[in-house]
Amino acid sequence: MASASDTVSAGSGAGAAAVRKGVVTRFAPSPTGYLHIGGARTALFNWLFARHHGGTYLLRIEDTDRARSTEPAIEAIFDGLNWLGLGGDEEPVFQFARSERHAEIAYKLLEAGHAYRCYLTQEELAARRAAAQAERRPFRIESEWRDADPAAWPEGQPWVVRIKAPRDGATTIDDLVQGPITVQNVEIDDYVILRSDGTPTYMLAVVVDDHDMGVTHVIRGDDHINNAFRQLVIIRAMQAVEGSGWDDPAYAHIPLIHGADGAKLSKRHGALGVDAYRDELGLLPEAVFNYLLRLGWGHGDAEIISRDEAVAWFEIGDVGKGAARFDLKKLQSFNGHYIREAGDARLAALVAPRLGGLGDAGLALLTEAMPVLKVRAADLNELAAGARFLFATRPLALDEKAAGLLTDDARALLAAMAERLANEDWTAAPLEASLKAMAEERGLGLGKLAQPLRAALTGTTTSPGIFDVLVLLGRDESLARIADQATSAT
Repeated sequence: MASASDTVSAGSGAGAAAVRKGVVTRFAPSPTGYLHIGGARTALFNWLFARHHGGTYLLRIEDTDRARSTEPAIEAIFDGLNWLGLGGDEEPVFQFARSERHAEIAYKLLEAGHAYRCYLTQEELAARRAAAQAERRPFRIESEWRDADPAAWPEGQPWVVRIKAPRDGATTIDDLVQGPITVQNVEIDDYVILRSDGTPTYMLAVVVDDHDMGVTHVIRGDDHINNAFRQLVIIRAMQAVEGSGWDDPAYAHIPLIHGADGAKLSKRHGALGVDAYRDELGLLPEAVFNYLLRLGWGHGDAEIISRDEAVAWFEIGDVGKGAARFDLKKLQSFNGHYIREAGDARLAALVAPRLGGLGDAGLALLTEAMPVLKVRAADLNELAAGARFLFATRPLALDEKAAGLLTDDARALLAAMAERLANEDWTAAPLEASLKAMAEERGLGLGKLAQPLRAALTGTTTSPGIFDVLVLLGRDESLARIADQATSAT
């Protein structure tokens, strides 16, 4: 494993570049779709591990699948990472741009005898696979070209480069999450590292990129455990070819995320792209950050954990070995906490686009309303819904429940309230005192006045406190809305 001394980095070109110190982690998504919640958590753990150790966190876009890699997907990944505060410490590396470097390593292994030309055709491989299935035995590549004399190479026929996997002994990985894992080397086949068209495979590209980027710790999903043993074959072959500099990385394989029912996480469990949590569900990045942190990792009984606390407390060995279970309601609960903690001006700026063009005056009113709106909301959508009455045009459209409250008696009460409040000081305390006095005079509970008043002012039966609503709307708008409903009874 690489020590916390000198490590090296590389961009999209060949070979190693600037010297980098200490721990280096990387997040390496394939840009074939959005940044999903599991990928975001992997990025978070890589970011935290690097920050905790004062190291470097890098991004690599594994775009070698040219048919499925798209620019919109790349943009969505960067957008999601930046929203969560998980952008890389340096410019991202694009894997496809480094294909020549990958091929260079394949040819070095070939020349040194750690890889070989294989002329097996797809038809031959298919026949051997079918025979293995018929005999109910595992299929592994046993190529007669592994130790063939170059004189036997068929001229003009296509060939691939296969790594020579060890056939004896076993390999053990001291995984930082899973603990020691051992695989018998006979289980690892001679897989292809360079295709017949000269393009590198994923296995080769990952190893070369991790080496050239100076990655010391590979933190990724546990669905890559088998890949680690296969990739170590290349690493150790290059150790034999070039010696120092091709150290084994430390591996940490994180269990995948499951739904609350224990099944593989899917959209039916609420698993969406990170952009959907922001745009559709109206969540705050700090809430998603905190929730992802708690998916499989913990620090005592702490639930609400700040970014600084996460960096200070995070240890990769504290990640659980079992699959974490995704709970959308718990995530929304986290978000409610962070909504209440967020600054009013920031929340207003986030909510305003959900209400249409408000202008400066509208944004100022929304900011003023935030202290009473955010105590009732769990997300930006609920904030927008709660604030909509502030910007409604007269006459208000009443929802069914609000309309049901406005009986003839209630409309008569509205007329009386309008007359009584017209000359009051328009602040919460005197407005409340006046309506309480009116309720006592008529032998009514305050709710008998507040309910139709809320319906007239907001068009709904739920809102912030009625006196806050009166103050936010102001004297003229409040009295006009009340009058609209009071006079409609005549």
